[in-house]
Formats: sequence, structure tokens, C-alpha cells
Amino acid sequence: MLDDERQQPEGAEESQETVAELESSEAAEAVTQEAPRRSRRERTGGGRNAPAELGPPTEPPPPPRLYEQFKTTIIPAMVQEFNYDNTMEVPRLQKIVLNIGVGEALTNGRAMEAASNDLTIISGQKPVITRAKKSIAGFKIRQGNAIGTAVTLRGARMYHFLDRLINTALPRIRDFRGLQRRGLDGRGNYTIGIREQIIFPEIDYNQIDKIRGLQVTIATTAKNDAEAIRLLELYGMPFIKDTVEA
Repeated sequence: MLDDERQQPEGAEESQETVAELESSEAAEAVTQEAPRRSRRERTGGGRNAPAELGPPTEPPPPPRLYEQFKTTIIPAMVQEFNYDNTMEVPRLQKIVLNIGVGEALTNGRAMEAASNDLTIISGQKPVITRAKKSIAGFKIRQGNAIGTAVTLRGARMYHFLDRLINTALPRIRDFRGLQRRGLDGRGNYTIGIREQIIFPEIDYNQIDKIRGLQVTIATTAKNDAEAIRLLELYGMPFIKDTVEA
């Protein structure tokens, strides 16, 4: 019995060799077929779920033009005019606040969203929703109702916005003859009321739902109105010249 089991047919070894050769040839063909696919995936980034390739690092944005003007021109002029003992006493911009009152949001739910989108486009920063601090029966306002949207700009965005406001937006106002000086509050802060948001070139007239006004408040570190008005004049703010009554 053992001898019979050990004995194998004559063609068994040949059949095993042919099977091994077929398997090796099929594996080689599979590798050659998958090779161009892998190389193509590597060229395209590795498939659908592969992360997008990042480009070369870009250069940082240039510093604000008005900030460079403040350091090179405004500080020496203010020190000479007001006789400051130290350059750190020169007043400077602190922040700029943009505010849109949306009283119609009590009856129109989309008005607040539209006003927020306009303010986002103008300032380049997402605004916050302002709510009523107390109830006013005459205006049908309850405490906590959304009545407006506001955004506060500081740093480089503040200087960029002021540059666009002075040199681009204000000259687009119809029959513009200058800004009034009565917008000062006595503590170095100046407020401008703008009737139409379309004076900013970023706003597309065909994309807005209605004309809205906004309020721009420029807060400075000036101790009085004289220093604040002179600081804004040196920045290029177009104020109406004082007229002496006869």
C-alpha cells in the first residue's frame, strides 16, 4: 500500500510545472497591466480621495499704505504742530466700527441676512448681530430682538478700510462737497453717516435687496477734538473748510 501511494503518475510532475508556469505568467501580466494605472494615479495625485497639492508659499501681503504714511509723515507733523515731548504721545487710530441698523428685521426675516452679507463684503470680516438691551413698546421692540449688525476693525484691516473709504468710497457720493466736522464727540472719536452702501465698489448693485445706510465710527486715542480732526486731516479725510462768518 505504501509503495502504491508513493508512486505517482508519469505526467503528474509535468502538469504541476505547467500550472506553475501559467500562474507566474498570469501574475506578470497583472503586474504589467496595473503598472501604468499606478503611474497614472501618481501623476494625478493618487486618486479621488487624495489631498490636493498645495502650491508654493505665497509672499505675505504688503503693509497698509496709511500705516506707513503715519510713521513717516504724520508723526513728525503732529510732534511739530502740538509740541509733544515724546512720539508716543501722538494720537493714533484705535479701531473702526461699522454698524447697520435693521429695524425691518422684526417683520422681514431675510433683512438681517442681507445686511450682514453687505457688511461682510464691505469690511472683509464677519459681523455680529446686535440685540435690543431693553423693551420699547413704542417701537414694538422686545428685549433680545435682533435689531442690527456691526463689525469692529483693528490692525491692518482697519487701515485698509480707511484707505478705501477716503480714496474710493467717499468720492463716489453724489454731489459730495466734504465731511462735516460736527461728527466729533469731544473725546477724539468721529462718526460718519452713509446713506447708501453702494458707494463701496465691492457692492454689486444687482445683488442687493434694497438701499441701506450704515454708520462708520473712527475711534482714536486723541485727548480732544482738535488733535483728532488734525490726525484725520493728515490721513486725507476730506473735511469741509471752516468758514468765518462776517
